[in-house]
Amino acid sequence: MLVVLQFLVFLPLLGFFLSLLFSGQKERWISTVTFGALGLHLLLVIVFSGLWVATDAEVLDLKHIVFYKEDTIEIYLDFYFDHFTAVFSVLGAFITFLVAIFSSFYLHRDEGYKRFFNTLLLFYFGYNVVVFSGNFETLFIGWEFLGITSFLLIAFYRDRYLPVKNALKTISLYRVGDVCLILALWMSHHLWHENITFIKLNHVDLVVAHIQEHYYFVLFIILMLVIAAAIKSAQIPFSSWLPRAMEGPTTSSAVFYGSLSVHLGVFLLLRTYPYWETIGVAKLLIIAIGVITALIASSIANVQASVKTQIAYSSIAQIGIMFVEVAMGWHTLVLMHLVGNALLRTYQLLVSPSVLGYMIHDQFFNFQPKEKIAQTGFSLKWNSTIYMLSLKEWEMDRLFMLLLWRPVKWMGRKLNFVSSKWAIVILVIVYITGLVAFSFEEQIPQQLDEDIHLLFGFIGLILVLRSFVERDNAIRAWALIIFSQFFNVLSIALLNDKYEYQEILLYISGLLISAVIGLVCLFKLKAKERKIDLQSFYGNVYEYPILSFVFLMSCLGFVSLPFTPSFIGIDLMFSHIHKHEYLLIIFTALGFLLLEIAVLRIYARLFLGPHSKLYHPVAYRSS
Repeated sequence: MLVVLQFLVFLPLLGFFLSLLFSGQKERWISTVTFGALGLHLLLVIVFSGLWVATDAEVLDLKHIVFYKEDTIEIYLDFYFDHFTAVFSVLGAFITFLVAIFSSFYLHRDEGYKRFFNTLLLFYFGYNVVVFSGNFETLFIGWEFLGITSFLLIAFYRDRYLPVKNALKTISLYRVGDVCLILALWMSHHLWHENITFIKLNHVDLVVAHIQEHYYFVLFIILMLVIAAAIKSAQIPFSSWLPRAMEGPTTSSAVFYGSLSVHLGVFLLLRTYPYWETIGVAKLLIIAIGVITALIASSIANVQASVKTQIAYSSIAQIGIMFVEVAMGWHTLVLMHLVGNALLRTYQLLVSPSVLGYMIHDQFFNFQPKEKIAQTGFSLKWNSTIYMLSLKEWEMDRLFMLLLWRPVKWMGRKLNFVSSKWAIVILVIVYITGLVAFSFEEQIPQQLDEDIHLLFGFIGLILVLRSFVERDNAIRAWALIIFSQFFNVLSIALLNDKYEYQEILLYISGLLISAVIGLVCLFKLKAKERKIDLQSFYGNVYEYPILSFVFLMSCLGFVSLPFTPSFIGIDLMFSHIHKHEYLLIIFTALGFLLLEIAVLRIYARLFLGPHSKLYHPVAYRSS
C-alpha cells in the first residue's frame, strides 16, 4: 500500500506535465488528460481508503525522498495516511473531478482554457501534498504550491485591473501565513533537534514532557500555527482576502475558496491537535477566533450585494464554528461539518450565476417592498451600527492598510537614499568587508562578530523594503532584491561556525540562476518597450507571452518555490539562526515576508492588467 500511497500524491503532477504538451486550441485533449488524471485519482483514492479501512485502518507513514542530510538536520518528504487524510483526500478528489467537468463547458473557447486546467492540476497536486504530508517540511511544500496557484487563478482574467490587484492582496496575506509556518519549523528544529513527523506528535508522553520543558517556546510555535491556519481559512481579522479572491473564474472560486483550500486551516489544526490539546491558552485562543469569526462573518454575509461575497462570508462563518469544534476535540463532528460545508459551497458557487438570473427575473415581475418595522432608541442605534459595520466588512481592509502596509510603504519611501549610486558603492564595500570577515572569522572578537551579523541582517531587510516601494525602475527593484539576499545569507553565516560553504551554495545556486534569468528578461523587455517602470499595470503578457512565462518562472525560483535548491537552502538558513537570536530572526522573517510580494509585484505590474497600448481592448476596472 505504501507504493500506491506515493503514486496517489504524484498522479496530479503527472497529469499537469501531460497537459502542457497540448496547445490551447486542443480543448478536447486538454480536458481528456485532466479528466483522466483526476478520475483515476478519485477511483484510486476511494479504493485505497476502502482497503485501508478493511485492513484495520493502521496509520501509514512513508519516508519517501531525502533531499539533504547532515548531523543535526535532515530534510525529506514524508507521506502519511490516517482518517483525516482519508476524508480530505476523498472529498478533494470528488470535488475537483466534478469542477473540472463543469469547467470544460464553462470555459469553452475561453483564451485561458489551457492555463486554467494547468493551474487546476498544479493546485490539486499541492493540495495532495498537504493532506498526505507526514511532517512540516512536506506540508510546507504543498502550502507554497497552493499559494502560487491561488495568485494565478485570482489573476486569471489578467486583462482586468481588479483581479490582478486582488491577487496581489491575497498573496500578501498568504505570505504572512507562509512566514508563520517557517517560524514554526524554525523553532521546532531547535526544540526537538530533529525533524518532527506527525506520527511522533501522537506519542502523548513524549509531547507532554517536551511541553513542560519548553513551555513558552511551544506557545510561540502554536501561535504561529494558529495564525497560519487563521489566514488560510480567512478567519477574523484575516477575512477580507476571501471575497476579493472571488474575482477569478466561478469554478476556481468553487474549488479553492468554497471547498478545498479554505478548509486547510482546519486541517492544520486537526493535524497538530496532539501538540496543543493539553494547553488551555491555545484552546481558548482558537475558540475565541472561531466564535468572533462566526458572529462577524454572519453579519457581513447578510448585507452583501454580491452573491459570491455572501457565499464567501457564509463559508467563513461555518469554518469559524469548525475552529471551535476542533478545539473542543469533536473531530468526527468537524469532519462531517467540513464535508457538508464544502459540498454546499461548491454547489452554491457553481449555480450562483443561474440563481442570480432567476432572482432578478422574479424581482422584476413580483417585487413587493417589505413592511417597515418601527424601531427607536438603543435598538435602532445598535442595529444601524452593526449594519454599517457589516456593510463596510468591519473595515478589515482598512485595518491592515493602516497597521501593516502603510507603515511598510512609509519606511520604504524614507529609504530612497539606498538606491543612489554612492549608497550602492558603500554597500558593495561593506559586503566585501563581510566576506573577508567570514573568511577570517576565528580572528574576529565575539562581540564584534555578533554586531556585524545583525548589521548585515538589517541591511538585507532595508534593501527588500526599498525594492518593495520602488516604482521608477523595475531593473533597480530586481537588483535590490538580489543584493538583499546576499546580505541575508552572510548575516547568518557570520555567526554560525556550522554554516558550511555547501549550504550557502545550495541556496545561492538556485537564487543566482533565477536572478540572472530575471535580469535578462527585464533587459529584453526594456529593449522592446524602452520604459519599464512600476507606476501602473502594463499588460505586456499579450505581446510577449513567452517572455512573461520565463520571467514568472524566474520569480517563482527567486522566492524558492519547491523546484529549486533554494527551497532547501531557506530551511537550512533558518535552522542556523539560534532560538535566542530574536533580532536576527525578526529581520530575516520580515525580509522573506516582503520578498515574494515585491517579486510578484514586479511581474504583475509589468505583464498583467489592462494593456497600456490603445490598440488593445481595455476591460472595465471591475469584473
